Amino acid sequence: MKKYIKNIAIACVSISSLFMIGCTNSFEEVNKDPDNAENVPTDNLLAYSLYYTSYRCYDRWFAMDEPMSFGGYVAKMSYIDEARYQFRPGVQDTNWEYIYRVLNNVMDIQKRSEASPNMLNVAKVLEVHLIQIATDRWRDVPYSAAVKMAEGTLTPTYDKQEDIYPAMLAKLKEAADGFAEGGDDDISGGDLLFGGDMLKWQKYCNSLRLRLAIRISGVDAALAKSTIEEVLGNAAKYPIMESNDDNAFFMWQGDDSNYYEPIADAYRTRKTEFCCSDVMVNYLLENKDPRISVYCAPTKSSQTPPGVGETESDYTDGTPVYRGYTIGASSNPTASKYSVWGYRYGQDLGGFSPYMRVAEVYFHIAEAAKLGYNTHGMTAEEAYTKGVESSLTENGVSDADVTAYLEGAGKFDGSLKQIWYEEWVAMFKQAMEGWSLYRRTGVPETNYIAPGRANKYANHNVPPFRSPYPNTELSLNGTNNAPFNAEVVDDFWGKQMWWDTRTGVH
Repeated sequence: MKKYIKNIAIACVSISSLFMIGCTNSFEEVNKDPDNAENVPTDNLLAYSLYYTSYRCYDRWFAMDEPMSFGGYVAKMSYIDEARYQFRPGVQDTNWEYIYRVLNNVMDIQKRSEASPNMLNVAKVLEVHLIQIATDRWRDVPYSAAVKMAEGTLTPTYDKQEDIYPAMLAKLKEAADGFAEGGDDDISGGDLLFGGDMLKWQKYCNSLRLRLAIRISGVDAALAKSTIEEVLGNAAKYPIMESNDDNAFFMWQGDDSNYYEPIADAYRTRKTEFCCSDVMVNYLLENKDPRISVYCAPTKSSQTPPGVGETESDYTDGTPVYRGYTIGASSNPTASKYSVWGYRYGQDLGGFSPYMRVAEVYFHIAEAAKLGYNTHGMTAEEAYTKGVESSLTENGVSDADVTAYLEGAGKFDGSLKQIWYEEWVAMFKQAMEGWSLYRRTGVPETNYIAPGRANKYANHNVPPFRSPYPNTELSLNGTNNAPFNAEVVDDFWGKQMWWDTRTGVH
């Protein structure tokens, strides 16, 4: 990443001027900054967009505090407020701001890339990546009228999620067809994700189409079916991820404090804030899943003998003990008795932020096959097996243990539920996707509402449907926001996601 640092820095300085709102008819003249470039190179804009997407959408504030706990993966041992739904309004404002700030730059790339087809198509994929995060978090959000300040739109109207998903699939179709036509422009100068490898971008684009299609298969089966069958029916034109080499992972530098993986960076100073949840640990233990030693660290007390005067300990002469804590608990635990995240996921400063992994793709194909879609020769069992194998291999599990797992608890039983469970396990650290899977399917079934929640949330029976709209939207775009905010109940509930067809939840 070192060769891109300068590009990111230049982009950060130059782009700051894009968010100024002038109260004058001479907006362009008054807001000119002679020290900032007016035409930032698209390589720099791309580097900025990828860096800030990874930094802001995959950190502890955006991913860990809410989606990772709502989806059943993580518990908090201290500063438990967010897991109890006591959100920080300033954090909600920032989460919203950065999605639209980066989206502004992605749309700027598109405006500048008419003669650069590769850059244009990559920007379209990133547009969908960002809007999917936004709509899956807040449901109805500005999209068609968003980031159009230059055209005079300072308070954008909202789009319903029912309209956003078809629009995102149409945008990805544009990009997919554009990739298929090919381009000769080199984007490697700013491509922090794939280093300018256009085949990997093409695979990511078409795999993302499968994700969105499966997400809406319960509410728009026709669009889901046609999308999936088009992608899987033409491997030459619409290639998808095939192996872990295709995973869309943003890799962090690790040897520069400005470019540490954000979750591991937070762990450096708050080693007892987050741990693995009881929901996840209990499931992995029950199924003798070998990924547990990668996802979680043994409890400190099982590895450390009790000190002088200490009587309580899990010390087992080195045998690891894995234990998850209650999500949104009423009290703080003794941290040494619970498993923090393992090195690969929570402590490696040179780690990764996962946009998408191949295991997820195979689980989507398996589900499509179970739904009766034409998956062009790949059965549900074959796709399921590839998904499990891909996840286990990604996490360094030996061939022998892969075989043992697939012959044991991981053996395919033909059910959608098993596909969903394995997908949930495989998507560890993909916060938004794990939470969305839970909201769509109810898996994991052992997930629960926070016992330490405030009385104002006492009447709810499942974890949140959504995040609250930020105060900046309520105050600065109140007219457009008001009808949608009126459908929110107790900050986190109310109207379910369009693709959330669960009944009896509130």
